[in-house]
Amino acid sequence: MTITGSCHCGGVTFTIPFDGDFVNAKRCDCSLCRRRWAVMASVELADLKIIRGEELLTLYQWNTGEAKHYFCKTCGIYTFHKRRADPTTYGVNIACFDNVDIHAFKDAKITDGVNHPCDRK
Repeated sequence: MTITGSCHCGGVTFTIPFDGDFVNAKRCDCSLCRRRWAVMASVELADLKIIRGEELLTLYQWNTGEAKHYFCKTCGIYTFHKRRADPTTYGVNIACFDNVDIHAFKDAKITDGVNHPCDRK
């Protein structure tokens, strides 16, 4: 089964596989993630399918450039990012999916992004 997510304006729409639960939900405490405070689920690169609006995605990178963060150019919503911890996966913003109770993730694990080994090159 898949679940469809989108940015706020609906310009960017994508799907990921979904078995009914985001068991790997987490947050990160790096400088960017602290400011957006999104809860993310991990999916394999090949499993995220952009349905509409790929041309509306803008890329943000900083520091080592390992992580690639994608935002909608129109509404500014963070949709997903290619992870520096595992570049074969995306971290996907769980709040992009309708009918997901974001309050259920208040105790999501926090990844130590401040001391990430990819930043120590």
